[in-house]
Amino acid sequence: MDISWIKTKGRTFDPIQLKVAYQKQYNATAKQDYAGQAPNIFVGRFGYPHINVGILNTEQYTQHDEPLLWSKNNTQIPEIIGLRTQLVNSYFKTSIHSFNDTMIQMAQEISQASKPVEIEMNLEQKPQFRLTLNQEASPHGPNTKLKKALLTENPTIPHAIDKAVNDTDLKAASGLEQLWKKGYDEHVLTKLLTVGNLGLKRNRRLVPTRWGITAVHSTIGNTFVKEVKDFEFCEYNAYFGGYLGNYYLLLFFPEIWQYELFETVIVESMPFSTNYEPHEGRKEYAHETAGGFYTVRMGCLEKLKQLKRQGAVLALRFVNPHEYIAPLGVWVTLEATRKALANQPLVFSSKELLLHYAQIFIKKKFGLDISIIMTQSIVLKHLKEQRKLHEFS
Repeated sequence: MDISWIKTKGRTFDPIQLKVAYQKQYNATAKQDYAGQAPNIFVGRFGYPHINVGILNTEQYTQHDEPLLWSKNNTQIPEIIGLRTQLVNSYFKTSIHSFNDTMIQMAQEISQASKPVEIEMNLEQKPQFRLTLNQEASPHGPNTKLKKALLTENPTIPHAIDKAVNDTDLKAASGLEQLWKKGYDEHVLTKLLTVGNLGLKRNRRLVPTRWGITAVHSTIGNTFVKEVKDFEFCEYNAYFGGYLGNYYLLLFFPEIWQYELFETVIVESMPFSTNYEPHEGRKEYAHETAGGFYTVRMGCLEKLKQLKRQGAVLALRFVNPHEYIAPLGVWVTLEATRKALANQPLVFSSKELLLHYAQIFIKKKFGLDISIIMTQSIVLKHLKEQRKLHEFS
């Protein structure tokens, strides 16, 4: 859900106001040729299948590409944007199937490395300040065409990643699952997938970062679903928490796995978007809530897997536009979900008590009446209509 243009009390929260604060300082220090460090790759989607591939780099790396660490340290938006504006997106154009290009091979090495790689950059022109904001991916600084680049060290590539990359008979989904089980997080997996490191040899291609992020969250979530469906039912639980102005009330019901997400902005009119996944799974992309659908799903499934329980989940997202003043990517929604689920839940003895609490709590917390959400929820409709096994005995 794009909240960039939501108006509250006559004010539009435009991320441009954040850009101005950094512009003068950046343009005074920017260079055309320099030695730096490259932590990540950004693969564009415009012009597909002929797209831009950018090497994200900065002269001195200090947590510029560490979303999990930002979340752990409760890093706030101004500091995150301050870090991300320093990342230059030095790009070159290529085809999604072009793997013989030396630039692509360099990008693949960077994506496989265990830490930011030392690199010498030669740009076609001195970068001018620009902050690129994206609903799916983390923001970055100037976009500047790359003339030449040279790695000045041999990247350290973990054995498990090297093995998965060189196994051209291993499907991409299986590679992601194996690396996840070995402890590699979604941020690392996205880097690998987007630069065509994984999958059957004949199927490998570059994947736009925006698509790759969702593919990783969806794939890892699917592995959790397979396990969760074999567990006993959970209790009636309510979790609440958030991060960077994104708040989640997560309601768990002791039923078969199904999942629904509602996203709304904390304004009087309470506009909302929603998508639903039945027990059998979705066949189409969740267009209304987009990448956030898959991150929250993954976070909730992580929790059920940890509890060794199965349940139906109704997830409610509340965005405070006074706090979440610029889109930072869907990593925020996953981390906000994880923070909510790390809190102690409230446990109820019935569905009615759980829903009554939810309505009272949100009215008191945000001044919103969520009764319309309750009446339109597919999960709640199914829970009301679902007949239990004991009714047939």
